[in-house]
Amino acid sequence: MSYAEPQRTLTVTDGIAIIVGIVVGVGIFKTPSLVASSAGSEGMLLLVWLLGGAISLLGALCYAELATSYPHAGGDYHYLTRAFGDAPGFLFAWARMTVIQTGSIAMVAFLLGDYASEIYRLGEFSSSYYAAGIIVLLTALNVIGIRQGTLTQRVLFCAILLGLMFVAVAGYGLTPPHPDVPAGQSSLHEAPSLGRAMIFVLLTYGGWNEAGYLSAEVRDPGRSMIRILLVSIGVITAIYLVINAVFVNSLGMAGMSSSQAIAADLMDKALGAGGARFISGLVILTALSTMNAAIITGARTNFALGRNFSPLRFMGRWERLRGTPVNALLLQGAVALLLVAIGTGSRNGFAMMVEYTAPVFWFFLLLVGISVFVLRRRDAHRERPFRVPLYPLTPLVFCAVCIYMLHSSLVYTGRGSLLGVAVLLTGIPLLLLGKTGCKNRSKEKKS
Repeated sequence: MSYAEPQRTLTVTDGIAIIVGIVVGVGIFKTPSLVASSAGSEGMLLLVWLLGGAISLLGALCYAELATSYPHAGGDYHYLTRAFGDAPGFLFAWARMTVIQTGSIAMVAFLLGDYASEIYRLGEFSSSYYAAGIIVLLTALNVIGIRQGTLTQRVLFCAILLGLMFVAVAGYGLTPPHPDVPAGQSSLHEAPSLGRAMIFVLLTYGGWNEAGYLSAEVRDPGRSMIRILLVSIGVITAIYLVINAVFVNSLGMAGMSSSQAIAADLMDKALGAGGARFISGLVILTALSTMNAAIITGARTNFALGRNFSPLRFMGRWERLRGTPVNALLLQGAVALLLVAIGTGSRNGFAMMVEYTAPVFWFFLLLVGISVFVLRRRDAHRERPFRVPLYPLTPLVFCAVCIYMLHSSLVYTGRGSLLGVAVLLTGIPLLLLGKTGCKNRSKEKKS
């Protein structure tokens, strides 16, 4: 068995398939009804989805500068370490290993389990059985090699796009337009709220920042990372606008806001019972795509942490023939399985995982935004193949959005968020242990 550095084997197409696969996940089948109930009008509904794409573009521009200036498999971990030192970088990597990425994998696995259980139930804890099984399967697939992982991602990416195109065609072609509701007769559940709508919109756009973890494996990162980020955001925004326009056309704002399974309602109206089964299959495909892409990018942070933190150095091994950090993948899978076990004891495993990940995610994303300013000043003479346009306004707006989302994730989540913060803090003793070990080894060398 031979170990080496990451190789530049990923193409721009691979990168786009991974990022779009992460972002265009199961959220598009859950959040449009929540956004509709907060938007208040058709124009505002489409505007907030367009605004979500614009905000994601601001973040992508910041990431494009970081990823092209500091291409590294550690992504955010590498940027935070360079900007703020080892301690914040370690805590981020620890959070990603135990909360952010593994929590996201478990969250989507639970949702996949819910839908799979509707097709064939495996007993009392059917969703958890499916969730654990798919985590094991996709982790094993990526342990076999990066080619198998990226090939799977391309196939899922194409299947999802075809599926969403079919939904759009069926929505427009097989259902009559929903009649307009006269003013004053709308049955929307809640008063219009742009802020509340944006919470769900930005949740659905989440994941584009994973591109940074591919920068050490993408060919010609100086050019490719910009293309991956900008094309991905463009494709994602177009998909979300089209799908929401289809929902509005077929169900109307009142129908959207009252729906518990909006895509299933649309397809049931277009095709009957067969349409609902089609949507269940499409949701499972999107969940598989999101999980596979998250497994690929998540293990890269663990690999980078293992290279820099001696107590976890077993993760810092890259197997040349397979093109993967095998140990990092295995540990990530084990933690995700543990979270599935924890979520099994709750009433709603999916909701608990959302609460578990959100505050920690937005806190560190805010630090990444701030690192653009810090690294511009600290590494003023470093070559930057891409610079953020309209600096410093662009990263300032991005940081302001992160602060708003951090506040919202603490206000609107329950005890799951406290558990996520608590797990993050457990990394502090491990950090201190690692520093103590480094000092002792330094003394031994001197003596």
